[in-house]
Amino acid sequence: MATSATTSTTNLDVNSIVTQLMAVERRPATNLDAKEAGYQAQLSAYGSIKGAMSGFQTALQGLNSVSKFQALKATPSDTTIFSASATSIAVAGTYSLEVTSLAQSQKLIAAGRASSSEAIGAGTTTTINFDLGSISLGESGSFTPYDAAAGTGGAYSGATFTSNGGTAKSITIDSSNNSLQGIRDAINAAKMGVTATIVNDGSDTPYRLALSSDSLGVTNSMKISVSGDADIGNLLAYDPAGTQKLAETVSASNANLKVNGVAVSKASNSVSDVIQGVTLNLLKETEAGKPAKLTVARDTTTLNSSIAGFVKAYNELSGVLKNLSAYDPVKKIGAVLQGDSTVRTLQTQLRNMLNTVAGDSSSTLRTLSDIGVGIQLDGTLKVDQAKLDSAMSSNFNEIAALFTGDKGYVTSMNAWTKSVLSDNGVLAGRTEGIGRTITDIGRRRDAFEARMVTVEKRYRAQFTALDVMLSNMNQTSQYLTQQLANISNLN
Repeated sequence: MATSATTSTTNLDVNSIVTQLMAVERRPATNLDAKEAGYQAQLSAYGSIKGAMSGFQTALQGLNSVSKFQALKATPSDTTIFSASATSIAVAGTYSLEVTSLAQSQKLIAAGRASSSEAIGAGTTTTINFDLGSISLGESGSFTPYDAAAGTGGAYSGATFTSNGGTAKSITIDSSNNSLQGIRDAINAAKMGVTATIVNDGSDTPYRLALSSDSLGVTNSMKISVSGDADIGNLLAYDPAGTQKLAETVSASNANLKVNGVAVSKASNSVSDVIQGVTLNLLKETEAGKPAKLTVARDTTTLNSSIAGFVKAYNELSGVLKNLSAYDPVKKIGAVLQGDSTVRTLQTQLRNMLNTVAGDSSSTLRTLSDIGVGIQLDGTLKVDQAKLDSAMSSNFNEIAALFTGDKGYVTSMNAWTKSVLSDNGVLAGRTEGIGRTITDIGRRRDAFEARMVTVEKRYRAQFTALDVMLSNMNQTSQYLTQQLANISNLN
């Protein structure tokens, strides 16, 4: 740091002299700056390696699944009838599928009222109980379908109701909510598997409470009992085996289908336990005598994509390690980590994992080259598509073990990246060491700067004293010259 001093006007430019001397004294600081810049560059390079390693780890984790390398694809002949997906446990083949009916939830509608907000009954505390179950018709039982135009029908005769064993739930209606709107809100707030809405049919009494079971299937029909206000009971009481104040506009039903001629009934339109490893989402019924077709086949597109992802992730990490430790023979300049032992070790470990034998000992496919993934002269991986296609055709199921088995390439490399990136891993140790060196350089710089302050003060004191002495000598010289001149004049 510079200190101020009064400059003599007689002999010496103290500031200029001290500045030049301090420039020489400060040369070691330049060396410290250069060393620190070099270590900071190394630290930044290791940050790039850590980022690349993390990206490699993320890519490997995304591939560390049998389904990525052993996927099957389910393809419907008509996507308007159903969609489908398959897991790795599915069996490749072709299946016939007939959909005779879709699963539906029961829907009920109440008689119309002139107002949706007008009070119903006297406001007496009333309990409305909801139970879900199955409606069955005996030999003499019948159901009259609902006629929307006439507003009639939708009623059972000679039916029985059997609860599905779930817990019956209830709501309470009183003077605070004894309107269609209040009843609707109370039902929806209870979240008991029934949804209520109000429909305006445009008639003289247009407001009608509509109820829908939230669950599909024949075991989720409603039974509603009312205890309390008679007017609310006359509006909502519904027992398929007895009093039915509500009309059924849509009957609860299961999805009914045939798979390869085998009849199946399910309470949902999403069917996952009929064909092993396949989930069917039913969308509409098939025409009579015209079954749709489901094809389950090996998903080579997903497998190709997974292997390409592995190759890309490897090449990106390998490229970062190579670029940060390379030497440019044209410019004759080495990269920031050229010759770094840690980088060399990482490169060696990465390459060695490629050269190991993986997969099951009984497998035909044991190395990457067996499926057409080869190492190029520049160290990158490249896929021979013809050889990969051949391996997929003849040994499709073995490819998964080559990558994700106990000794698979993805498995071993994932464990390696986890070790390298751990808190006590090689990258953490190397960066901590560089950080300590940078901190030490900072302490040395602080000590050096403190010493420079002392040196500058000393130089200023010395040259200021010299300037004063020269000034005094100059004054003495002038005085003597003057005296000698006076003596000469006397002669």
